[in-house]
Amino acid sequence: MTEKHARPKRRRRVLRITLLLVAVLILGTAGAGWWAYSHLNSNIDSVDLDQAIGDNRPKKVVANAQNILVLGSDSRAGANADLDHGDVSGARSDTAMLVHIPEGRAKATAVSIPRDTLITRPECKDGKGKTLPSAKRVMFNSVYSLAGPACVVNTVEQLSGVRVDHFVEVDFAGFKGLVDALGGVTVTLDKPMSGAKGGLKLDAGSHRLNGTDSLKFVRTRYGYGDGSDLGRIGLQQQFMMAMLSEIKKQDALGNPARLYKLADAGTKSLTTDSDLASLTALSDFAQSMKGVDPDTMETIMLPVAYDKVDPNRVVVAEPQATQLWEALRTDQKVPASAKNSPAKG
Repeated sequence: MTEKHARPKRRRRVLRITLLLVAVLILGTAGAGWWAYSHLNSNIDSVDLDQAIGDNRPKKVVANAQNILVLGSDSRAGANADLDHGDVSGARSDTAMLVHIPEGRAKATAVSIPRDTLITRPECKDGKGKTLPSAKRVMFNSVYSLAGPACVVNTVEQLSGVRVDHFVEVDFAGFKGLVDALGGVTVTLDKPMSGAKGGLKLDAGSHRLNGTDSLKFVRTRYGYGDGSDLGRIGLQQQFMMAMLSEIKKQDALGNPARLYKLADAGTKSLTTDSDLASLTALSDFAQSMKGVDPDTMETIMLPVAYDKVDPNRVVVAEPQATQLWEALRTDQKVPASAKNSPAKG
């Protein structure tokens, strides 16, 4: 065979080898991508709210507004046992925020519900399908331990008249992992945190907190402010804003490698409603929220007053609470009068 005829043959062979290598790389990448997708998807637990709650739900008033109930679970089970050694059985909704995203996805509002608030729990089914009758003057954070997240959603809806579109629950281990995946979160204190009752001890000023210390920070009660649960809500809201700002600062949603790391950490201890229980749904929802700026998010505590029978508990303050819920339900600006809580932290 002449050199003239051999050259095209060699070129064809090189081309075939090159195409084969490209195909292998594409398949390998696709396989890795599918593995990653399946892995993250399998991390997410979900609850079908409509099935669990039934028809006893308020109607949605503004179609394109969104209301998301964010729960922080203080279960001591599984990986959480290593993070907190308190002698507490079961689990409670240690943190509860109803986040309202207005139509147009601009300035959002986060309303914290104090865990010690005495409320009326609606009739609910527990995790085993047993019906729990309605009960008056029960602590808000006990609802989760008795009947699970769907009952918490139903309780918030009956309390507020606001339709909850989605709920997201993160437990201790997931929260710690998310902060560590970010490389820490920076918080600033205007006065020292004393570290009372095993809490975190910090001087006034800025601090970069890892996952373990961040968990102590949001659970601190006796070592900062007036030592009340109402005071702790301020720390929780401050930390949530700092973490959202950190995610935005790192452009985590625009960096695939960092996004996967965050998603893996976050989804390991994540429970959502069934409509959000996939990476695709979570990603689409996150993209729709990109216009919300953490720096302009308004944080409010549900107005409460000290209970006249038990001063260690609080009750919903009126007419402030009604004004607050009406503003969220109708997608209006929250009036200043609705933010005036008789009991302050």
